[in-house]
Amino acid sequence: MSKGPGLFSDIGRRAREILYKDYSCDRKFSISTQPNGLAITTSTLQKEGLPIGDVAAQYKYNNAVIDFEVDTLSNMAATLRLDDILQSTKLIASIKLPDYNSGKFELQYFHEHAAIGSSVSLKNYPVVDVSAAVGTSNTVLGVEGGFDTFTGEFTKYNVGVSMIKPDFSTSVILAERGDLVKASYVHYLEQVRTTTVVEFANRFSKEGNTLTVGGSCAVDDLSLIKLKLNNQGDFGAVLQHEFRPKSVLTVAAEFDYNSLDVNPKIGLSLALKP
Repeated sequence: MSKGPGLFSDIGRRAREILYKDYSCDRKFSISTQPNGLAITTSTLQKEGLPIGDVAAQYKYNNAVIDFEVDTLSNMAATLRLDDILQSTKLIASIKLPDYNSGKFELQYFHEHAAIGSSVSLKNYPVVDVSAAVGTSNTVLGVEGGFDTFTGEFTKYNVGVSMIKPDFSTSVILAERGDLVKASYVHYLEQVRTTTVVEFANRFSKEGNTLTVGGSCAVDDLSLIKLKLNNQGDFGAVLQHEFRPKSVLTVAAEFDYNSLDVNPKIGLSLALKP
């Protein structure tokens, strides 16, 4: 694939990963095995007091990747990814059962100075999504649109811009049909292995805005701490420790400092991989 700009969905990704990834207050335990090139993961999730178990399998053959997942609620999901079916092109087909209308085809094309993504849902009146990003691996301008052929209306039209440098990255996204503007700034402090983030979000249909600050710090080669705090009173913390190669213990906590009488939410995740 090209080393040019990524897809529109990559704009602001680094800030989202630091501020929102792994801040889960559920209980999850997963074990992965890899017999004969087939990767199998079994997991148990305790979500809102309801235990959910699932089995996921992934098989790779040349440029094809097949993912299959089934859980104890009789939900199934299957995804087929084909890389470089044409030069710098990726095809993705996915479906979730029992929702037969969830089927979707995606086509992605990557060029030195552009990346294009398109998807079509597999139903009588499909929803068509198209995105395009132009620029380089350092500076990207992107647009995204969605159209519902049943209602004849646009489901989304978003625009974003990002700049990535060795010691910082920044992005601005106008989303939700012009109702939401979100800007983020990420700064890297390599000497102390720390990353800081500031994110500002404003929804024009509502009064007020949200300012979130956070960051991540590598305590050592095996441990990572992430923190976040916003002006709405939400505080979150994540501690991750790799106690053996590829096996990670994650502890997450969230609470509202405006309601200190409410118990904080605690999450625990244990992932064991070969």
